[in-house]
Amino acid sequence: MGKSFEQYQKQKLISSYFSVALSIGLVLFLLGILGLLVLNTKKMADHFKEQITISVFLKDEAKESEVDQLQKTLLQTEHTKAAIYVSKEEAAKQHSEEIGEDFQDFLGYNPLKNSIDVQLKADFVTPEQIAEIAENLSAKTYVEEVSYDKPLVGLLSENVKRISFWILVASGIFTFIAFLLINSSIRLSIYSKRFIIKTMQMVGATKGFIRRPFLWTNIKLGMLGAFIAAAVLGIVLFYLDKNFPELELFKEVEILGMLFGAIFLLGVLISLICTFFATQRFLNLRTDELYY
Repeated sequence: MGKSFEQYQKQKLISSYFSVALSIGLVLFLLGILGLLVLNTKKMADHFKEQITISVFLKDEAKESEVDQLQKTLLQTEHTKAAIYVSKEEAAKQHSEEIGEDFQDFLGYNPLKNSIDVQLKADFVTPEQIAEIAENLSAKTYVEEVSYDKPLVGLLSENVKRISFWILVASGIFTFIAFLLINSSIRLSIYSKRFIIKTMQMVGATKGFIRRPFLWTNIKLGMLGAFIAAAVLGIVLFYLDKNFPELELFKEVEILGMLFGAIFLLGVLISLICTFFATQRFLNLRTDELYY
């Protein structure tokens, strides 16, 4: 009978520990997904920024050497990601494919200009910097016009700032919620042992001695929860990378390593802090308050 009861108590204890670890793991997994979103927000924003094209239209009398020199100079500048020369013949062909007919048959000539399509690096795609680059290019004597989608640049910059701000706000809110959820799980597990805590205190055990095993146990549960979260997050990442390779999720391994490291660190830190304050609360309770 005693053995059966002891086995029942052990199973109940294991079940309790597993519930805490699972709760921690679930919360850390959600934080990991949020962290992944934060890390990839900049990548996605940079991707869209680098699609902005500055078209440098050249005069018909522009010399080939001047055009080649301009293209090489653009490629060597720190703000340029790509500079592609597009002849007026290529531009006419592309335009005809887009509209589905050859417009030169109606006009009798090609009104388009030779051009260089410039794509900037994401850090330089701001209304002010693009305007300055466009002004410098326009100053060249063999450049007829510099064109880019000015409203789109402004809208893109504003939206990136707005989205980044709200993602940071959401990150803060979710981190706070995660702390509350993990704290509740740990407090419930310690609440069931409040009489043991008070009994040890009554026979002369110090607060540090009583608190130590609780801290160590919940730190291990936090590590287990972090491992569960990291494993599930790894599966999700593998699935996303397989189905959406254009996201290039495994391209920056160091950043992913930092994300998984942050998950483990949060699991340990939150468990440590919550356990400390939960045990402190029950250590400071009077005996008659244990029943409420």
